[in-house]
Amino acid sequence: MSVQPCRPAPALTLVNETGAHGPQIETLLDRAFGPGRFAKSSERVREFADFAPELSFVAEEDGKVVGVVRMWRVKAGDQPVVFLGPLAVEASERRGGLGAQLVERACEATRAAGEDAVVLVGDLPYFQRVGFQIAPGVGMPGPVDPNRVLVRSFKGPAPSGAIAPR
Repeated sequence: MSVQPCRPAPALTLVNETGAHGPQIETLLDRAFGPGRFAKSSERVREFADFAPELSFVAEEDGKVVGVVRMWRVKAGDQPVVFLGPLAVEASERRGGLGAQLVERACEATRAAGEDAVVLVGDLPYFQRVGFQIAPGVGMPGPVDPNRVLVRSFKGPAPSGAIAPR
């Protein structure tokens, strides 16, 4: 009896989002968030924000999108910031730290681009481990728990003011 070597697990690669990723991303977001995703305050931000594909990333495995993080240019008060979201990872890839890897990659690209801060709406226990804290002075369009509005600042004071178009 011959023993066949095990095939290595497919490697995940993180790449900038392109238009070609669009259909797979939408399918992933539908599975992750369901139809209610369009009713969230974060969606109101994305309606007026400038999409930043050079700061947005997908995780691919054998050509299939298994994770995504999108970034959007806005301002908080008078300060330019980048809004993070949505972040989604296939259920089969959760618990391996892929979401945190995507957030880290997007934040590093944002810092390298000279942006001051990243703002998001999310759970503090999850995002705190990648450098986020509550942003008490940042207001969102529509209702949102203020303890879920988080910020990761790279330079200067934490932003404050309402999220608005740049």
